[in-house]
Amino acid sequence: MSSFEQNNSDLSLADIHHEVLLQLEAIIFASEAPVSIARLKEAFNNQYNKQQLRQLLQQLALLQHGRSIELIETAQGFRFQVRSKYRSIIAQIWPERPTKLSPSLLETLAVIAYHQPVTRADIEQIRGVSNNSQILRTLFDWNWIKEAGFRDLPGRPALLITTPQFLNAFGLASLGQLPPLQNAKEAFMALDANAPKS
Repeated sequence: MSSFEQNNSDLSLADIHHEVLLQLEAIIFASEAPVSIARLKEAFNNQYNKQQLRQLLQQLALLQHGRSIELIETAQGFRFQVRSKYRSIIAQIWPERPTKLSPSLLETLAVIAYHQPVTRADIEQIRGVSNNSQILRTLFDWNWIKEAGFRDLPGRPALLITTPQFLNAFGLASLGQLPPLQNAKEAFMALDANAPKS
């Protein structure tokens, strides 16, 4: 039983349930990063299992209906973000916040995301152009890609994969949510346009 429940045993179950939803909302809202189910379990002293927390999170998401923010799940956990229909007003107030990704960066990112693990040579072969080292450095700096071993070839080239931060940046919970491959560059441009800016 949480401290709230212990101190308020005279409240109805509905009141307690509503308070738990408000506590969930406060935890996620106050966090600078997405909050994982494991972290939420800790916050509630393991009172709720993963399935119960997911049900509570679904109810919390429903409470956001009709509001300017929404609760989403990313690869790193749950977070609130501004709904896409309000992003233009946010961009007017904070024009420096959105970072437009260049077409070459989007192409490189698409190659890594759809063909991972890949080497730098794989990226060049698929794109048909030489890699700009600044693009890969930017992706590393943003922590969107990382090295994940080496290919067993002369020179042992590093294998590149995407990270949970990449998924988080585009509001995706898994690689399975990537758009169809045939229009990867256009899909990433659309994802970039609608990606939450934080």
